[in-house]
Order: sequence, then C-alpha cells, then structure tokens
Amino acid sequence: MQSYYYDTVVVGSGVAGLICALGLSDERKVALVTSKKIMDSNSSLAQGGICVMNSDDDLESFMKDTMKAGHYENTPEAVKILCSESRDAIRTLEEYGVKFDEKEGTYCYTKEGGHTDRRIVHIGDYTGRAIMEVLEREVRKRSNIEIMEDTRAVDLLVSKNKCRGIVALKENGEFIKIGAKDTVLATGGLGGLYKDSTNYRHIRGDGTALAVKHNIPLKDISYVQFHPTSLYEENEGRRFLISESVRGEGALLKDAKGQRFTDELKPRDVVTSAVRLKMAKDRTTHVDLDITPIGNAEAFSIRFPTISLYVTEKGIDLKNGIIPVVPAQHYTMGGIKVDMECRTSMKHLYAVGEAACTGVHGKNRLASNSLLEGVVFSKRAALAINRGAVTSVINTADKGSNHMMNIRDCNNEVNNEDIRKTILSDVNKPESLVRYLEHAAPKIIMEKVNSENNSKAQ
Repeated sequence: MQSYYYDTVVVGSGVAGLICALGLSDERKVALVTSKKIMDSNSSLAQGGICVMNSDDDLESFMKDTMKAGHYENTPEAVKILCSESRDAIRTLEEYGVKFDEKEGTYCYTKEGGHTDRRIVHIGDYTGRAIMEVLEREVRKRSNIEIMEDTRAVDLLVSKNKCRGIVALKENGEFIKIGAKDTVLATGGLGGLYKDSTNYRHIRGDGTALAVKHNIPLKDISYVQFHPTSLYEENEGRRFLISESVRGEGALLKDAKGQRFTDELKPRDVVTSAVRLKMAKDRTTHVDLDITPIGNAEAFSIRFPTISLYVTEKGIDLKNGIIPVVPAQHYTMGGIKVDMECRTSMKHLYAVGEAACTGVHGKNRLASNSLLEGVVFSKRAALAINRGAVTSVINTADKGSNHMMNIRDCNNEVNNEDIRKTILSDVNKPESLVRYLEHAAPKIIMEKVNSENNSKAQ
C-alpha cells in the first residue's frame, strides 16, 4: 500500500473543511481529501444565509435565540463563542472574496424561524454555493494544499491512541495511507442514511463511523433535525430545500383548505411537528407554502432565483402562488464529541462542522447557524493545530524518520468487539474497511440514534 506524508490531512470539503485547511499556516503541507468533488458538499446546498450579530447590542439576543431553539440543552460556552465570534467569521469570508448582498453599503439582513431579529446575511438564495465557489478558488491557489478528490477515507491510522493519518480509497480502487501529524474530520452529518433528506446521498456519517470503530465518544447523536419545508415530489431521492428565508420574507403555511395552521417562524422542530400533525389529521401527503405575501411570481423569482428555477422545472407555476412542501431530514446536531478547539478524545484527531458536536446547537439548530459554526470552530481548530510544531514531513521524510516509522507501525486494529463481530473478514484487509462503512456502520449508527432517542424519552 503506497504511503504519503503531510503535516495535516483534512477529510471533507464543505465550508468547515475548507476554512480549516485555509487557516493552517503556509509552512504546513496539507492534504485535502474528499470523497467526491469539492463542490459536492452539503455546504454548497445552503440557501438561506449565515447568521451574524447585527449590532454590538445583539449578542445577548442572538445567544438567547440559539439557546431557546436548542431547548436550552446547548453548551453555553460554545454558544457564546459562536455568537461573539460571528462578525470575525464574516470578515474572514469577505477577506477571501465573499460578497454578501448589500443595499447602500448595508447588509440586506433577513429573518428566519426562531430569530427575534433580522441577523442573517445572504447571497440571493444560493449563499452556500457562492461561499463554496470562493473558498474552492482560494484552496486551489495555495501551494501548500494538495487536493485529493474522489478519494474516500476508509479508516484512521492509529498508534497508542494517537491518530497518525488515514487509509483512503482512490477512485481507481487503489488503497493508500496518508500519514499526518494532525488529522481533521470534516465529513458531514448523517443525512445520506435517511430515505428523505435534503443532504447529498453520499454524505452518510463516514467520520462518525470511524469514531465509533475506534471508541471515540460521540455526543447527542440522536439529535437529528428535520426541515419543515422541502419540496414535495413523488419520486425518491434527495429532497430539494425550500429555504426558511422564504417564510422569513412572509410566506405562509396552509392546509388543503387554504387555512393557515401554525406560526411559520417558530424554531424548525416546532414547525415540523405542526406540519406532520396537520398532514396526519387531514390525511394529506403535503401542505402548501403560500408565497403570495412576498409578491407576484416575478418578485419571488428575483429574491429566490434558485428556488424559482428548480420548482418551475418541476412543473410548478409560481403564478398560482403555491409550493407543495413536506418535512425532510436536514441536519445532525450531534456528532463526534469535541472541545472548544475541536479536539476529540484521540490525540492529534480533530472534528469540525456537522461531523462534530461542541454542543452549540443543543437539541435543535437555530436557522442559518450551520455555516457560521463551520467557519467559527474550524478557524479555532486551525489555530490549535498551528500552535503545534511543524513536522515538514513532506520534505524531510526518509527511511530513518521517526514519523515514517510511526506510520508504518500503525494498524487498523479494532478494539470495539461489536464491530469486530460485524466485519466478516480480517479488519486489516482493505476490503473490510469498505465493507464496514457501506454495510455495518449505517446499522450501528442508526441503532445508536434510536437507542439514545429511547433513553432520552424515558
């Protein structure tokens, strides 16, 4: 198996992974590994925007909204960090070249469910894609970052509870070892494990699966968010999101009789429950989103061009003012347990973004806090890694190098007996690594989700 050596390997190419890679010092040789292409991340699907303190007086209100949405099960320290460092996060994005919508030099703030004020900056209704395009362009400029697309991390290289890198599977079927002093998992949430989800199907908790395999603690893994308004379609596959900002701009949820039945700007879990109850009571497959309060079809298309184009292509006439919607899995609040600098329980292993859990979201995420979390905490992870010594393994590695010997000494031994029993052949064989992710891991993860749900319900 061919081996490669870096100072840091970042696994995942969403906003969290890219921000972390960009935040690492230029002296560090970085491998950016992603299972598809860089843009094939859930970050690129984000529509509504990204939260930010809208004034010096907004910190307390922003924190309260975040805590309330999370049913006060959030980690207060994480919430304070998220909100107080939000302006710095926006500045970082702007320094890379992101341009948020403005009018006469002022941000065009919008409002979404659970917010008591307008504090969400955006770029049309394609905020995630616009940010990702800028960040991708930036990482491709960096000479210290090597991008490995179509390369899937299938295991961690571990020695004495220290992560020494990853085992990866390339598109051509070749398995490789990528050794690194520090490893960052930015692999996203669990959406691909659900039948109806707004997430990409290939994002299915690989980082979580590797954590479980190596006995790295998870946190709040049963806290999975369902978005109340995905486009209703009869065919199976990824569900198209109808951004919460549509309701923030005035759209109303109505039943089959045209009657409004809930407060559209309550937190997502509350609105989702209301939609499900209404569908069950009326025995309908969906509810209607009335967009006429926003204006006519032309006005709606100007504010929400991406949504307008998609639903029109699906045969929906916006002149009628109605978009059929239904709840769908959207986000994983829980994940790999990390501290405020995104360290896991394993030395030299970090987790960021939706793969991680600082406790910042509690039981339910406040709208448009996901991109913000990805920037704020990934910057913190990069700073923590930068404080460590640079190994310069890419330039100095040779047969006598201690780092290389450590990598060679690593194995894929599994201490978790339940997982050992699930894998039918030698865990050190590359084929078994893929078998675990494809077949055993989804079952094990969903069992953990259901078990924790039952435990918390008692």
